[in-house]
Amino acid sequence: MLFANKTFGSFAYALLLLSSGLQYVLGASDAPSAWPIQGNDLQDQIQWDHYSIIINSGRLFLFGGEMHPFRLPVPELWQDILEKVKAMGMRMISIYTHWGFHAPTPDQIDFSTGAHNLTRFLEMAKEVGLYVLVRPGPYINGELNAGGLALWSTTGAYGELRSNGSAFTKAWTPYQTGMAKLVKPFQLTGGGTVIMYQLENEYGEQWKNVDAKIPNPKAVSYMEKLKENAIENGIVVPSVHNAPNANGRPWSKDYDTVGAGGDVDIYGLDSYLVSPNQPSFMPEFQGGAMSPWLSPAGGCAERTGTEFVNFYYRDNIAQRITILNLYMIYGGTNWGWLAAPFLGSSYDYGAAISEDRNIGSKYYEIKNLGLFTRAAGELAYTDRIGTGTNYTNNTNIFTTELRNPKTGARFYVLRHATTSSDSTETFAINVTTSLGSFYVPKIAPCPKLVGHEGRIFVADFHFGKHTLFYATTEVLTYSVIDEKTTLVLWTPNGISGEFYLKGAKKGTLASSSKNQTAVFDKQDDGVVVGFTQHEGATVLGFDNDVRVVLVDRDTAYKTWVPALTKDPKVPVDKTAIVVGPRLVRSASVQGNTISVNGDSNTTTDIEVFTSSHVSTIKWNGKQLRTTKTNYGTLKASLQAPAKFSVPKFASWKSQDSLPETAVGYSDDGPAWVIANHTTTSSATKGTVPYLFSDEYGFHTGIRLWRGHFSGESGATGVYLNIQGGTAHSWSAFLNGKFLGSYTGDPTVAASNATLSFANTPIFTNQTNVLLVMHDDTGHDQLSAALNPRGILNATLLSPNSSTTPKFNLWKLAGTAGGSDPSRSTLDPLRTHYNEGGLSAERLGWHLPSFDDSHWSSPSTTSPAQGFTGATIRFYRTSLPLDVPKGVDASFAFKFTPVDTSNLNYRTFLYVNGYQYGRYYPSIASENVFPVPAGVLNHGGDNVIGLAVWAQTEKGAKVDIELVTRYAIESSFESRFDGEYLQPGWTKERLDYV
Repeated sequence: MLFANKTFGSFAYALLLLSSGLQYVLGASDAPSAWPIQGNDLQDQIQWDHYSIIINSGRLFLFGGEMHPFRLPVPELWQDILEKVKAMGMRMISIYTHWGFHAPTPDQIDFSTGAHNLTRFLEMAKEVGLYVLVRPGPYINGELNAGGLALWSTTGAYGELRSNGSAFTKAWTPYQTGMAKLVKPFQLTGGGTVIMYQLENEYGEQWKNVDAKIPNPKAVSYMEKLKENAIENGIVVPSVHNAPNANGRPWSKDYDTVGAGGDVDIYGLDSYLVSPNQPSFMPEFQGGAMSPWLSPAGGCAERTGTEFVNFYYRDNIAQRITILNLYMIYGGTNWGWLAAPFLGSSYDYGAAISEDRNIGSKYYEIKNLGLFTRAAGELAYTDRIGTGTNYTNNTNIFTTELRNPKTGARFYVLRHATTSSDSTETFAINVTTSLGSFYVPKIAPCPKLVGHEGRIFVADFHFGKHTLFYATTEVLTYSVIDEKTTLVLWTPNGISGEFYLKGAKKGTLASSSKNQTAVFDKQDDGVVVGFTQHEGATVLGFDNDVRVVLVDRDTAYKTWVPALTKDPKVPVDKTAIVVGPRLVRSASVQGNTISVNGDSNTTTDIEVFTSSHVSTIKWNGKQLRTTKTNYGTLKASLQAPAKFSVPKFASWKSQDSLPETAVGYSDDGPAWVIANHTTTSSATKGTVPYLFSDEYGFHTGIRLWRGHFSGESGATGVYLNIQGGTAHSWSAFLNGKFLGSYTGDPTVAASNATLSFANTPIFTNQTNVLLVMHDDTGHDQLSAALNPRGILNATLLSPNSSTTPKFNLWKLAGTAGGSDPSRSTLDPLRTHYNEGGLSAERLGWHLPSFDDSHWSSPSTTSPAQGFTGATIRFYRTSLPLDVPKGVDASFAFKFTPVDTSNLNYRTFLYVNGYQYGRYYPSIASENVFPVPAGVLNHGGDNVIGLAVWAQTEKGAKVDIELVTRYAIESSFESRFDGEYLQPGWTKERLDYV
């Protein structure tokens, strides 16, 4: 993913300079015929060339964003995200699908239950009207545990990962086959909306030597196998790939001049390197930034806010990018143990749609550009014909000129010449039009360019049957209604703009907001209009069936263009324009009524531009008192939603969750596996027997190891080396006595310590047991996914050099059911990513319907009261919610340390059985954990659980509260029946004591 920083300093500027050097600039002699239209031999509906993708013979600027259905494990909420993406003006949603999530064992594939049901996702995308880019891996990275590889494939038993070995091929084949068969009926060719299918991800291994064009046969064979599998199982849409960087230029037919093989149809790269016969495609341009353990409070989103998206996304247009996919558009949550070791529970990513599904200024800023790219069809077919500081009369401004070789339309993308500049620059610009070249504005004050922002001006821009000779304001959108055209132009408040409308003889001020004025200057070929933008919307009428709406940025943010069709192309004559609401999700016309669906969080006016035969507005199914304006729009008012207050937790109950330390505890049950492997497939060697937990079927969460040894061995201490990933932690106990903990470090993946038995009695007449409990923060990525998790070295120590004390037995407990190779977990819907080997997890204390009536008295326990001693305590309570119908609400759980001098503890949050937050106060600032509807019941009782792991004898005290993130009136109701997503406790759990 291409990254740039918020300061727009030297690194960002270097990127832009680099891009200018790499970008092929067309001259006047370059004819469109130089770039032939391409396709594959499997279908003819989707084609492409140097300029753009072509769908059913129509060119498109394809603007989209990434989400991961598995990071929002509630299918009902996918609809909400898809509607918000559509409302942004985007045409495409891109998804990673997760091999490990869908294939918990080598013999199991789940594409039907809960969040595994990708058929439901593709049906929703079609219904909403979005094209889909499917990216099934096998490796997807995504800052995920093992990069999304099936965790059972990381033991070393399957050989080299991401290669053509027979064992690894056999491992991924069932999943890839299942994905292709699932996607097949949803392709565009079958009446669906899937238009591209990605093979692998960021796999730059095509060449042993790229300059000498010496292929890597194993990598080529691997890609060929993936391609063959997709085609054999029905995939016909173009194959694509997301290259990791520009160095290797892998899998592009343009750069594979020796026919090495493995090439995809459309090559993607998050940089500005041109692939001559393919459109410039960015599969993962920066939609935000992840927040690793050491991130400041609030994460890294601040670096990629509204200024960033305004500036860099426009610069992508300047570089002729015509397939632009943002990573992420919605990030979601690393619930359970989905994350890679360097991340916590949040995958908010600073995305336009936040983890709790909220939207704000970043969303609206992207929407402004999205609506433009969707309406400006001429943008999909342009040559870059010039750049420099000589386009304006101000050398502090750098301009890129794009021209459509067929229509002559021109796009001028402006930015500061020094990208780090925050100055405000006034300028005039020389535009080339069908009337000639000249400086503008003519009658308005000169426009201004503020620091860290870009602007796009147009010339000879065609909208409907009409033409703008030029505009020094930005086109937001346009709609053709009753064969008349409404054009919306936006300008920052207080800044002047001007446009020249061809063919008009007269213009009038039909309505004015905040005393907005405009000057109309009749010319031979049309009317020039000059203005200085005020707040609100002002409507101008012209005598050539054109209506122009002038809006400032804030009003543009609340201007929507809902499609009146399911067609993802969204033809301009199948739209309405709605101004005012917080969000407009959709609209439809029946008879004389337009039904608008969306969100409202305050009292506001709503104005609708629609067909003249429509006289009434319905908002979320309710008819509004509607009036018609003298310029043909409909107006009404929306009321603020009712207030909603969150309830308090019921009394807490608690129980010790570390009985495994007790003398006399029996580890003979099915929860415990004998760890006795004397050989390993792993390249890592260590203590024998090997204590690598993945080899025994346990891949996620907390593991408990019990090492047995004789008191006659003379052991006086133990050396431990434990590998659990960065920020991992562990605690050790001998015969029920606490020996010590490693409390974690966000930069350390493997830790070691020597622990003395001096203060712990050693039994001479019975077995001594060393309990080691550690968490696994996730498997590493890329080839390092093979790095084992567990105990690398456990050596008993003795002062007598002539004797070497040894453990005579090791046992291991992890996820309940994990040792059964046909299961991996007792909870297949939530999957093995949801829980580890804590006693509370194995016994199902975190699940709905578990009976805690025998637990300690509610009056004596709460997380805030806490406990002393190094142990784990599990707390349970209930939380009733009653969100009104017609409301979309979002809630989060907030943790606060009671004693800031003691932060050496970890807290795991469970909501109706889902582990939805890992609070590590000594490691990270993350303390607010949004939980989605469907995991949290918005119309009923909720079971809340906390596992609190005190890593020192000081114990732990932590406060928790439920906070409202938002509650708005909406056509999308967050109150629904999610019981099918919340399987409860079963008696089988009792076997895992």
